[in-house]
Amino acid sequence: MDSPGKIVESLQEARRRTLALVEDLNDEQMMGPRLEIVNPLIWEIGHVAWFQEYWILRHLEGLSPILPNGDLLYDSAEVAHDTRWQIPLLSRTGVQDYMQAVLDRVIDRCGAAKENDGDAAYFLSLALLHEDMHDEAFTYTRQTLGYRRPSLDIEVRQSNKRFDAVEELGDALIPGGRFLLGSVPDGQFAFDNEMEVHEVQVRPFAISRTAVTNSKFAAFVNEGGYEREEFWSDAGWRWREGSDAKHPVYWQRAGNQWRRRNFDELVPVEDDLPVLHVNWYEADAFCRWAKRRLPTEAEWEIAAGAEPTTAGGIGERKRRFPWGDDQPTPEHANLDWRAMGCIDVRALPEGDSAFGCRQMIGNVWEWTASDFNPYPGFVPGPYKEYSAPWFGDHKVLRGGCWTTRSRLIHNAYRNFYKPDRRDVWAGFRTCAL
Repeated sequence: MDSPGKIVESLQEARRRTLALVEDLNDEQMMGPRLEIVNPLIWEIGHVAWFQEYWILRHLEGLSPILPNGDLLYDSAEVAHDTRWQIPLLSRTGVQDYMQAVLDRVIDRCGAAKENDGDAAYFLSLALLHEDMHDEAFTYTRQTLGYRRPSLDIEVRQSNKRFDAVEELGDALIPGGRFLLGSVPDGQFAFDNEMEVHEVQVRPFAISRTAVTNSKFAAFVNEGGYEREEFWSDAGWRWREGSDAKHPVYWQRAGNQWRRRNFDELVPVEDDLPVLHVNWYEADAFCRWAKRRLPTEAEWEIAAGAEPTTAGGIGERKRRFPWGDDQPTPEHANLDWRAMGCIDVRALPEGDSAFGCRQMIGNVWEWTASDFNPYPGFVPGPYKEYSAPWFGDHKVLRGGCWTTRSRLIHNAYRNFYKPDRRDVWAGFRTCAL
């Protein structure tokens, strides 16, 4: 983990990003409609500050709450989702003043913490990465509600480079063997669900080098994939009938072409971008149609982080990122809003894994076949509500997306959503049967 002083600098940068993601929205947009899949943004920015205050100033430093009723307003474990539109929230000015007051006290109390203060580094990192996760949520909330694309003070990096045909990239052949699944104890911050690292045995498999593209998914749609029950699991078909889904949620027909809603604009569906905003049921149905399958999370992590041996097996060394242990750069991965959207699945070959799998970090979250369950030896972390309440009825996603922060994501990071979620920046890659 970084030192406390370095993390405080990152907290300041994260707060600037948080505010930039909502500063152009009016008060009505900040409240938004009551939906199961989003929070009122005016509540959510207050929750981010409350979380930071709770774990750093109150838990770590033992200070009294800044807001006497803050727990009743912003504790997500106690404030029911539907009531977040009803409770007497702070005004926009009031919540921004609260956010600044919390950050100022964090800087005053922890900015001068000892460089080797492990507790301070842990809870500062927890608050930082929590804010990063909500910044991603602010972005997909804007997409869900049809708000315009956020305007951020960043250099947008997009490539016009031409690539080989997607089909030519094909599958990567991964040898079977033993592999240590999970985050290794290397001094880096890890969430509780990434531990304990444990040995798994995996059979040889073949996994696509790229995520499934819009053009591939459009073939499934155009061939009636959403109307053919044989391609759907029982639960998936119940979801499809209940939702009356006929194509990805933001797609629309325009003559013989598909268009998609990108924030508040309709744009052509780009053939070589990864299919986006599909849920687990849709990904699974595509796989059945294509006579493929989703990878397990162990297979995904092996393809991303293992190294082959000269004898044709899996080596003992485990990479933190597909390309090695160096932190992500724009040449490795599409993260941090750098492209302000997804990019061609063939881009960024410098980020390939040892087995030649591309964009396993960044661009689009990838559904896996695995249920979100605890690893053997799981022990809840101090933030007990982070993982344990969600075990059993969520699916695991890996890899991050274009709005994920590079300081958050790595090969062993486990994201998780219910299988019917279509609002998040999720796609998938497939394995041979």
